Amino acid sequence: MTAVPAPAGPEISAPPEVGLDGGATLLAWLRRMRDEHPVWRDPEGRYHVFRHEDVQRITADPGTFSSDTVSRLSNGERQPPGGTLLLLDPPRHGKLRRLVSKVFTAKMISELAPRITEVATDLLDGLDGSDRFDLVEAFANPLPVIVISSMLGVPPSDRPLFQVWADNLLTVDWETPDGAEVLGRTVQELDAYLRGHVAERRAREHDDLMSLLVRAEVDGERLNDEDVVSFAALLLLAGHVTTAVLLGNMLLTLHQERGLIGRLREEPAETAPFIEEVLRLRPPFLKVERVPTSPVEIAGTKVPENAMVYLWLLSANRDERVFADPDRFLPGRSNAKQLAFGHGIHYCLGAPLARMEGQIALDLMLDRYADIRVDHDSPLTYFDNRVNVFGLRQLPLTVRRN
Repeated sequence: MTAVPAPAGPEISAPPEVGLDGGATLLAWLRRMRDEHPVWRDPEGRYHVFRHEDVQRITADPGTFSSDTVSRLSNGERQPPGGTLLLLDPPRHGKLRRLVSKVFTAKMISELAPRITEVATDLLDGLDGSDRFDLVEAFANPLPVIVISSMLGVPPSDRPLFQVWADNLLTVDWETPDGAEVLGRTVQELDAYLRGHVAERRAREHDDLMSLLVRAEVDGERLNDEDVVSFAALLLLAGHVTTAVLLGNMLLTLHQERGLIGRLREEPAETAPFIEEVLRLRPPFLKVERVPTSPVEIAGTKVPENAMVYLWLLSANRDERVFADPDRFLPGRSNAKQLAFGHGIHYCLGAPLARMEGQIALDLMLDRYADIRVDHDSPLTYFDNRVNVFGLRQLPLTVRRN
């Protein structure tokens, strides 16, 4: 009998790629790192944190661990874009989040359900007659982009532009010269486009989210143009990624756990716990970043001020110290501690929207198709680790109508 080699540990120079085998090698590496090296300094001098307890503690302490990785790692030479919530620290973060939250409310999100249903139905109608299609290209990618652009008041004729920008922001490798050029051009084009819409709404009120953002006020303070543009861009990127990747991960899970599809049809109330367990096992983002504001110690390892620290959400969500039998798919388990959408002051504002889009989309697909399977005659293509997404670029499906 051939011995199975132990999973690689800290001796490798970088985390294993998801695309090697759908993440199996990466997950084995993360498991070993949690046990043997809960904090790892990679050859580039960046620190990686793997245990749930440490990830949760760090994300709950913005005073010690800054989200402003841009200006801190450039010695103040560059500043985070105004309004980019993900890169702001208190007190500015709190003020901006209160202003945005006054508009982007649970009530607003719940009222989007009919529109999400309409968009998802139209996309599925467009596939009628096809028993094979790529879920990501045909459904998972366009659904959130259309919903978000509708929320912002983008004309239907401009939605293809939004799709291109969303794809560019997600997929280009900005560390290469070509990728940096595409990324820079995309940011400039999106910024100019959104600023035009902000100016139009300052001149004349519209019935859309951008108009509400322009007029939102808390304690006499309003969002400036840069704030509105940055939040709209963040909503496009983060809202697109979370929903599109979640949908792909849900369908992949249904294929792997064949008994589930029947249970979800018979018990619609099981859909929400199903989605939550997908988020735990396959969070849309691999990790988040923080920078210590002074020298600190994490799990016995000394980390200097202004070092890049990667907090592995994927690892924390599979930590044996928190989740029993963590690699087993068990919908209905207590998932209150899962960190797919972050933790603390930077918990994802769009999490309820992503969950709702996922539930509506899955319900519609289960109503329409008697059978849904991954098409193994076509390749599954995963995102590279550099994109920081745990999901599929392509998910070919075969379906059979009811």
